[in-house]
Amino acid sequence: MGIVRSVLLFVLAAAAEIGGAWLVWQAVREGKAWWWAGLGVLALGIYGFVATLQADANFGRILAAYGGVFVAGSLVWGMVFDGFRPDRWDAIGSGICLVGVAVIMFAPRGAA
Repeated sequence: MGIVRSVLLFVLAAAAEIGGAWLVWQAVREGKAWWWAGLGVLALGIYGFVATLQADANFGRILAAYGGVFVAGSLVWGMVFDGFRPDRWDAIGSGICLVGVAVIMFAPRGAA
């Protein structure tokens, strides 16, 4: 259950961070109303709290692993909300990042 919880928290964190950044982008670059940016800032704050819910107590490990989730999630967000179509190199790079996430978060660690 620990791995499932961790993955769900990473997905929630990605939705909050990427969604928040996208909302700010929409307000600044696409001319949406100012309150879009306000919602984006709120979502970015939520992201910061979601990251603290991971079971691992190491900030560096959590944020390093989340970086890979962010890469993959950003491509998915772009596909869903902006019509972006990643090429094979985007997909390969994203896959490499997700393998890195798995190694960082779920590799067995000894007592040493």
